[in-house]
Amino acid sequence: MRSIAIRRTAVAATAVSLALFATACGGSDSGSGDKGADAKAKESASAAPAVKALSAAELEKAALAQGDVKDHEISKAAAKDTISVDDIKTEKEVCAPLTNALMGAQVGEPAAFTKRTVVSKPKKGDLAKQDSGDAEKAFKAAFDITTTQLALGSYDGKGAQESVAALRTAATECAGGFGFTAAGEKQKVTKITEEQVKGGEEAAAWTVQLEQDGEKAELKLVAMRQGASFASFSSMNMAVLAGEVEDFELPAAVVEAQAAKLA
Repeated sequence: MRSIAIRRTAVAATAVSLALFATACGGSDSGSGDKGADAKAKESASAAPAVKALSAAELEKAALAQGDVKDHEISKAAAKDTISVDDIKTEKEVCAPLTNALMGAQVGEPAAFTKRTVVSKPKKGDLAKQDSGDAEKAFKAAFDITTTQLALGSYDGKGAQESVAALRTAATECAGGFGFTAAGEKQKVTKITEEQVKGGEEAAAWTVQLEQDGEKAELKLVAMRQGASFASFSSMNMAVLAGEVEDFELPAAVVEAQAAKLA
């Protein structure tokens, strides 16, 4: 995969460039949308009581840190590996919240904002495969790791609820696909498929298929709210990008840990 718009994915858990996998990317899924769920999300956002935003210092303390999630490496995202809202242009305004979250940028106007990079460690069984002497198994094991960009903001008023609602609306209205530009590279979302996830006071998740120059890749996106804080989790898996495995799991442990730390 050449880059899939995602300069931020340069923080993947290995130093191998995504360009190495240009001929290996693939995968598809079916899109879905639910107008009823969209309306329900908007109603929930307007009905929920407003809560006070965390200060920048409080948010940093509440954000995930190394040791908070078992078998994961956690670090503060480096500025060079992030994309700002100003660097993202979406052809459909209603789709912009989803694009921003997918790129690890802020959604809405948080009073405080911070980012983390979370990388899963190889499972014990995968480590054994790396030592098995079987080159194919070792390759799959080495790259079957998930990198998640966690973008965490705290909002005044009902900003956090509105951010979740905006993501739900975008996923519904834009499920058929749309184009966008991130860090100067043109991309296209071709499918959005809803997933099941739990976390915080409310949460939603999707598999998002991206396409660039005929090459495809799938990312996972989770939106979660706890109190006045809203977090997006945008995840990629190197083995999936390489075409070695068909799918990967949502970063459920990461979502649960962040929700618990915010509670």
